[in-house]
Amino acid sequence: MWAAVVWFHDSLPIVLFGPLAACCVALQSSLRHEALHGHPTRRLWINEALVFPPLCLLIPYRRFRDTHLKHHHDARLTDPYDDPESWYLAERDLAALSPATRRLLRLNSSLLGRLIVGPPLSVVGLIRHDLRAIRRGDRDVLVAWLMHIAGCVPVVAWIVISGMSPWAYLLLASWPGLSLLMLRTYAEHRAHPDVPQRTAIIEANPLLAFLFLNNNLHYVHHQRPRVPWYELPRLYRAERARYRAENGGYGFDGYLDLARRHLLKGKEPVAHPFMRR
Repeated sequence: MWAAVVWFHDSLPIVLFGPLAACCVALQSSLRHEALHGHPTRRLWINEALVFPPLCLLIPYRRFRDTHLKHHHDARLTDPYDDPESWYLAERDLAALSPATRRLLRLNSSLLGRLIVGPPLSVVGLIRHDLRAIRRGDRDVLVAWLMHIAGCVPVVAWIVISGMSPWAYLLLASWPGLSLLMLRTYAEHRAHPDVPQRTAIIEANPLLAFLFLNNNLHYVHHQRPRVPWYELPRLYRAERARYRAENGGYGFDGYLDLARRHLLKGKEPVAHPFMRR
């Protein structure tokens, strides 16, 4: 589907091409998430091969794999230092930033801000972190980026052969695709002293649930990370009351409910409310 959308981009109005391409990018990112958790096979090299060409062009699979598996240490969820997917900062680190950067991070704490500035913030942050790691001699990070560049070659080649500018692709497909992922991840976790109450359940509509491969049922996924995506709804329906009790009822009645509450209003502060080291 991605190949066809890119090939026929000239025949599609931009209001159709953009959403279709973004959905392809987001869905492949969801498939990459399944691959690192051991699906569809238990052989991780086969799973990696299946998702090797990065339609997003911006996130190396092995960096996503390594940081995401570290993120699954639930006792560390939302920790500004130990959870690689935390958007919180330690209070002293936030205070050390420039006023313009602090304003940008406050904008990023609202849903609309996250959709707009979240993708470049996350990509630039990853690149800065990984460049420092490579300079320190981290071979795994270097190999992850070299393999990512190799995977980008066929993707960029197809974009160019199709007559599309790679810059236009980044603007119309990669950035909106990452924005869709930011919609999913925006409320997945919150700072809370009780670890089970840090992870959300969002009862999404079928289209978004499929696009996110049921990761909207995020608390269930964190409890059963080896369970494939298509089993999560059944598990959730069977013990819905227990799951919602365990996570303290943290969640939303769909993404419209999330937007209604937090489109323009930050869900939480940028500084972590109780981890202050």
